[in-house]
Amino acid sequence: MAEAVKDAVKLVCATCGQANRVPLARLAEGPKCGSCGDPLATGKVAELDLAAHDKLTRGDGLALVVDYWAPWCGHCRSMAPEFARAGQALKGRARFAKINTVDFPAVSARLGIRGIPLLILWKNGREVARLPGARPAAEIEAFVRSHA
Repeated sequence: MAEAVKDAVKLVCATCGQANRVPLARLAEGPKCGSCGDPLATGKVAELDLAAHDKLTRGDGLALVVDYWAPWCGHCRSMAPEFARAGQALKGRARFAKINTVDFPAVSARLGIRGIPLLILWKNGREVARLPGARPAAEIEAFVRSHA
């Protein structure tokens, strides 16, 4: 039993908030949420609200990279395709999500975010590292690989 838990990772569904235990060997197969059936690790960027943000950052066992952004921010908009490219490249190794700091200003205040875009890497309920500013996909990938 303990071996099965060691060879699995906890993924929180960005849609319904349900925690799912996924075998590491099956991450590349596109696991789905046991509750709502939505995909858990597609390589696509998930858009979060505050409740989903809090559940994912507190509960995910896989590296979770969150882009803190705003629609008025030109650098944020220009980095979005690069962030999505990095998410595809790291499918199965990390999950990617974003949260709009205009719609959810409480997250900025709570995390002490002073500038955007800002990437924060989370794992097992803890902030691991931050990467400020707009970055190309290669730099985002290197950031995740060096900290995850």
